[in-house]
Amino acid sequence: MSLFVTFEGGEGSGKSSALKLLDERLRREGYETVLTREPGGTPIAEQIRNVILDKANTKMDSRTEALLYAASRRQHLVEKVWPALKEGKLVLCDRYLDSSLAYQGGARGLGIDNVLNVNLFATEGTYPDLTLLFDIEPEIGLARIASNASREVNRLDLEKIEFHRGVRKTFLELAARYPDRYVIIDASKTLEEVVESAYHSIAARLK
Repeated sequence: MSLFVTFEGGEGSGKSSALKLLDERLRREGYETVLTREPGGTPIAEQIRNVILDKANTKMDSRTEALLYAASRRQHLVEKVWPALKEGKLVLCDRYLDSSLAYQGGARGLGIDNVLNVNLFATEGTYPDLTLLFDIEPEIGLARIASNASREVNRLDLEKIEFHRGVRKTFLELAARYPDRYVIIDASKTLEEVVESAYHSIAARLK
């Protein structure tokens, strides 16, 4: 059974760590999974990722940023996500469309619907079957990043706290807008509790 599950949340929410543990658990249970990320996931999309997240690119225009995300997303779908879903696999993706809506549409002020329209063109209207929102106070998430010396610090991590608050606010608005596919996970809990909650949400869709 194919299923497209996306993992969303602000910086330092722990979604990437939970994603890896969930992938391992689902594989042990016999599911054929594809673990991937955005921006990136394929060679061309990863090259676009490098441009987007490069700390030297502080002059990047907000619309340029939104368009680069959409371009990377398109390539990722064409090369990786769509073929995997066609083969009946379970696709677990670290970020997708909703990140663009939250970061560029909300926090950057471009407008959710403006960014959505660009992405509907890029994705041909492909929405996830399930979106897990790892919700956490931005202050806590950024403190986690600061305490983790091994984590890559990218251009978005350097934004002011107001930006990250805007991201969280927009994610919560999206959860209310798309209740059928959104599940909010309390990311302030322990990693084990977070993984368990996310696992049960995915398992419910696989029945």
